[in-house]
Amino acid sequence: MEAVFSDVVKVIIRCRHCDERKARIRVTIERQSSTSAVCKRDLLVRLTNDEDPHFFFSLTISEEDFQSLKVQQELLIEFASFPEMLVQLLRQCQSEQNCSHPRFQLLFSCDSPSLDGPGQLSVMETNSFKHSNQLSLRLTQGSDKHVKDYLAACLASVKAEKEALELKLKKTEDDLTRRLNDAEQTLSEMERMRLEWTLEKNSLCSRHADELRREQEKAADLQERQQQQTQKHCQDLERAHQRDSQQMQSRLVQLETSCGQLSDRDYQNQAALRDLKAKLVAAEEECQRFQQQVASMRRQRDSAETALHANERLGQQLQTRVGTLEQEAKDREQNASRTQEALKAAQQQKETLEEDARSKEAQVEILSADLKKANEIIKKFWCELQVQQSKNKDKNVALVEQEKVLRDTSTQLERAQGEVRDAHQQLQHKDQQVASLKEQLESSMKKLAESKELLRSNENVIGWINKQLNEKRLSEMLAEPPRSTPPTAAMTSAAHFYPHVSKSPAMPDVVYKPAASPSVGGLDAKYFKRRDDGGGPVRESPDALIAREFPRSKTPSAYFPN
Repeated sequence: MEAVFSDVVKVIIRCRHCDERKARIRVTIERQSSTSAVCKRDLLVRLTNDEDPHFFFSLTISEEDFQSLKVQQELLIEFASFPEMLVQLLRQCQSEQNCSHPRFQLLFSCDSPSLDGPGQLSVMETNSFKHSNQLSLRLTQGSDKHVKDYLAACLASVKAEKEALELKLKKTEDDLTRRLNDAEQTLSEMERMRLEWTLEKNSLCSRHADELRREQEKAADLQERQQQQTQKHCQDLERAHQRDSQQMQSRLVQLETSCGQLSDRDYQNQAALRDLKAKLVAAEEECQRFQQQVASMRRQRDSAETALHANERLGQQLQTRVGTLEQEAKDREQNASRTQEALKAAQQQKETLEEDARSKEAQVEILSADLKKANEIIKKFWCELQVQQSKNKDKNVALVEQEKVLRDTSTQLERAQGEVRDAHQQLQHKDQQVASLKEQLESSMKKLAESKELLRSNENVIGWINKQLNEKRLSEMLAEPPRSTPPTAAMTSAAHFYPHVSKSPAMPDVVYKPAASPSVGGLDAKYFKRRDDGGGPVRESPDALIAREFPRSKTPSAYFPN
């Protein structure tokens, strides 16, 4: 078991047919772990009274029980954090239990007046509006076995405390006995020291009395000498005071004469001061006038200087802008030239280093061949080889750095080449767009030429049809006797057979009846063919061809108006 909370809290006990009372109840919260194969952790809540051993109520909450409790009381926490939240509520109740109007209180209610049977422990929150129940736990009264186990545990803890207190008492008695012996020894030593200090004090008092008498005699002699010196000093001071008073009187007479002279001079100076004040007022007025003129001149100068500074700043900005642009252009050119030079130098250095490495490899081979001849020569050339290898390492480090620079320059070059490729691709895309536009233009020109050719052929057809119609109209007019036909009737019949026929202002009213057969004598068959968008020839009658193709013809006709 793991104890989470165990402390005494004031609880309001409410029983049926009994008045409410407050009691100090010990609330204990423990975690229980089962020893079965499935690890389960239960929570044990126990209420006991230290004054009443038979007061025992407990509740065991498992995870399944907590889920139902969570649903019933609409809790917002999980089982893992439930013990901590319950302990916080109990701490809150415990901190406010001595207040006159506590906010949180514990309430234990039981239906039985003698606290027999199950009870309900509630955490009540009180505000200015109502009492709200934060949490309610239904506890069952402990059985005889539980009460006996609890009393046995309490008795065992009391016995353990008693044994601990007896052991502590024995240790305390031993300690006190030892300290008492030490105190007696210290007291005897202090008594001995007190006697020694008394003897020493008496001797010091006698010695100090003799010294005090001698010092009093010395002080009396010194006082007499000081009195004689003081009297002599007072006489000297009186003589000096008389001498100083005589000198001060003569000085006073001289100061009175000089004061009269200074008063006369003061009158003269005041008259001159009045004249100077009048002159000063005139000078101040003139100075103010001059200051106003100077202020106006300064304002004009400031305005001119501001305009001049603005122009100078603008010129400097333009010069700096031109200089920065020129410098940027020069920097770009220098960067390009430097990168090219660095690339060439790196390539040359790489070639030289490769040749040097090949030469060094050849030397190493020669040295390895010579090493087989003798141990002395081997040792000598081994030292030379180590020196040469250190040099090669330094050169390799330099080569690595140069390769890094070469990689950087190559990356910059690749970036520039990528930009050039992008520009080429954009240019090719634009060229392709121009070519496609040219192809569209050529196809449009071809279609326009075909349309013009078709228009000319249609105009020829319209002219031939008009000619045939005119000849036929003339022949009918010559063959038939003249008869009066109302103009409106002729127009109505003509509109009935062909909707596009209208009266021409240059000809008399006639009735035109189109032929039912598309075969017209003397007309070539190519005029009855038309190529649509699909390219296949389509045969149509002249009436349909005229109705669909010729309404927009520019050739004037009495039968086909624009």
